[in-house]
Amino acid sequence: MYKVTPNPPNGPDLKLNQAAHRAIDHYLNTGAEPPGPPPPPSTTLFSVADDVSREVLIANSYETFSSVTALLLDLSDELTGKQRDVVLAIHQLSELGVLLVDKLMEREGAAGAGS
Repeated sequence: MYKVTPNPPNGPDLKLNQAAHRAIDHYLNTGAEPPGPPPPPSTTLFSVADDVSREVLIANSYETFSSVTALLLDLSDELTGKQRDVVLAIHQLSELGVLLVDKLMEREGAAGAGS
C-alpha cells in the first residue's frame, strides 16, 4: 500500500528550531532588544505597604494579637501537661502584646483628639 504522507521526524531538530526563531525575530522584532534574563524570584512572601497609616497598622496589630490569643486558648483546652503549659505561656505573651497595642491605641486616640 502506498502512503501519501511521509513519516514524521524522529525528534525535534534543534538547528531548524533555532533558525526559525532567528528568522521570526529578524522579521517581526526589528529594532527590539533581545529579552534579558528574568528578574530573580522574590523571597518576600508578605509585605506591608509603605503608605499605610499608623491607625491602620495599630488596628491590624491589635486584631492579629487578639486572634492569636483566641486560637491559643482554644488549643490549650485540648492539651494537657507540659504542652498545655507552653501554650498558656505563649498566650500570656500574646496578651502582653494586646495590652501594649491597646495602650498605643489609647495614646494615638488622645493625640488625635488633642490636635
